[in-house]
Amino acid sequence: MAINTLQEKFVHGLEGVYDAEHQFLKGMEEMLQNASDPKLKEMITNHMDQTRHQISNLEQVFSTLGQQAKRDMCDGAKGIKETSGADRVQDCAIAGAADKVEHYEIATYRCLIQDAQLMGQPEVVSLLQQNLEQEQSTSQLIENSLPDLLRKAMGPSDMQGQYSQSYPTT
Repeated sequence: MAINTLQEKFVHGLEGVYDAEHQFLKGMEEMLQNASDPKLKEMITNHMDQTRHQISNLEQVFSTLGQQAKRDMCDGAKGIKETSGADRVQDCAIAGAADKVEHYEIATYRCLIQDAQLMGQPEVVSLLQQNLEQEQSTSQLIENSLPDLLRKAMGPSDMQGQYSQSYPTT
């Protein structure tokens, strides 16, 4: 489908992020099963609740625009949510993948907000801004938890040489 107007561009992006949020929710269910760190599990559980709310916000955006909520396969989301790693680094891999997801969503919501502003849709901007703020907050939580997860994942061989450095905190 050729995109010829800002409205069509916006709806296409909206359908993509709607699909991405669904994919990420399914991915978080898998991450939750594989995570072992209690704090990471709690973050994932909380973000699953936020993602359900974000999906609801997107459905409201579709409704506000007089559109039926529709998913357009987001190939980018498919690759981002994949995680794997040895048992002792699995939590780090999960947190890293989760943060990549957040940054993808942050960039997407920023673009959609700009489009909605240009289209004169303040209600849509407000709903998308809520999602953006949640994504930014979640990203910060993940980034703050990474140093502890990395320290827990380090084995004896990692404690020698260049890998024994302290990890920066944000």
